[in-house]
Amino acid sequence: MKRAAGVLLPIFSLPSPHGIGCFSKEAYQFVDFLAKAGQSCWQILPLGPTSYGDSPYQSYSTYAGNPYFIDLDELVKEKLLKKAEVDACDMGDGEKIDYAKLYNNRIPLLKTAYERSLEKEDPDFEEFKKDQAWWLKDYCMFRAVKEIFNDRWDKWAEDIRYRWGNAMEYYAKTYAKEIGFHEWMQYKFLQQWKKLKKYANDKGIKIIGDIPIYVAYDSPDVWAHPELFELDEKRQPVNVAGCPPDGFSADGQVWGNPLYRWEHHRNTGFDWWSGRIWYCFQLYDVVRIDHFRAFDEYFSIPADAPSAKSGQWKKGPGMDFFNTMKWRLGERDIIAEDLGYMTDGVRRLVKDSGYPGMKVIQFAFDVTDVNAKGDYLPHNYTPNSVVYSGTHDNETIYGWVKGIDKAQKKMVREYLNRPGMNEEELAKELVRTAHAAVSDLCVIPMQDYLLLDNSARVNFPSSMGTNWQWRVKKSELTAALAKEIRTVSQRYGRLAEAPAADSKKGEK
Repeated sequence: MKRAAGVLLPIFSLPSPHGIGCFSKEAYQFVDFLAKAGQSCWQILPLGPTSYGDSPYQSYSTYAGNPYFIDLDELVKEKLLKKAEVDACDMGDGEKIDYAKLYNNRIPLLKTAYERSLEKEDPDFEEFKKDQAWWLKDYCMFRAVKEIFNDRWDKWAEDIRYRWGNAMEYYAKTYAKEIGFHEWMQYKFLQQWKKLKKYANDKGIKIIGDIPIYVAYDSPDVWAHPELFELDEKRQPVNVAGCPPDGFSADGQVWGNPLYRWEHHRNTGFDWWSGRIWYCFQLYDVVRIDHFRAFDEYFSIPADAPSAKSGQWKKGPGMDFFNTMKWRLGERDIIAEDLGYMTDGVRRLVKDSGYPGMKVIQFAFDVTDVNAKGDYLPHNYTPNSVVYSGTHDNETIYGWVKGIDKAQKKMVREYLNRPGMNEEELAKELVRTAHAAVSDLCVIPMQDYLLLDNSARVNFPSSMGTNWQWRVKKSELTAALAKEIRTVSQRYGRLAEAPAADSKKGEK
């Protein structure tokens, strides 16, 4: 693989005038920014519709897209909305995302657009419903019925909870309009996303997507396919996902996602998984598999346990899974998110799969590692890896440098041979060090190029209420910054090759 560089920025963190980053002209302008900066990749977070907590890693669906990302200005151009209606809609002040206002005000606006769309035939919409019926029907039925009962699917009436045939027919007929609204939102989402992705690809920029290993319990994936998960006869989780106690959490973390019945998946040739990964490659060019280590061993916590302390490690599907994926789907560009506690088994799985693992600069400087043998120290990297200054779960690089203790700062300065550098200079030097690493791909979060502190963090793991809200300002994406990024990428042999035929500028 040729050396390359990219930027990590979630779609929701893009600038836009309507409360949240979306597939608007600002997204196209960001692609132009990346091209000017000589970048080859744009890494985003999962695109699914978010549920309680607003996390893209707790989505209502494996396949569906987040309707908040639909560009309202495009709907104005299609005469499905009026500009005055969009301007009058309170979607927050734009500084940080206000998900409550988006739900209460943006969704009704989309419903108005949908109702107007019914006034004329759209053969493309009809074709979309046929092509995507294999997942779309369950998803849209789930969302419509969930709105009726205003509760999790396991609290619904028994007939629809267990998907009895007559109930499915009754709800499909009775709530056809509500189901149609969700179908239409998915249609517009995919239509607009594919257009943006093509624009990026035409500029020579690949999209790196993200697939969470687990699905939410309150999802059509579990409701429609209970046999795939560790559920009891009442379809309640027996064991759930999480991670054991560590330095970050004395009780560990209970994520609550139902665990897979891996034996069932193996017996069906991993059919559901191959469909899931195949679909990811319809949306992205490269896929980062979150929590890759769970394919070697996963942490199983009894569903009724008060904490993760009573959990235990269990064996995952291992290379059988990845050999089957390669046999069914061919060779694909996959990044293994192999962060966290690494065992020999996980290292062997990453090596045997052939996928590049992740190296995070922030994890390198452990003062107890006196022999400098840490996996994350840059001199220990291999070409088949992706180096990051940090991820969406980490502090910003500047925030991290400011917060570490004197011993760690001393180690950073000594490692970099920069004894006199202040905190801001050290943060910039760490970004430069990531570019200089032997790793084939270097991805830097936008906050780290901007040298923002921890007020610009995307996520504080194990907390709720302040996550997934940060947005970059349009004024911050300057020509000078693009030049700065381009210069460091060029210096270390990561500059993107210009595409053969450049596409038009990013005005929609």
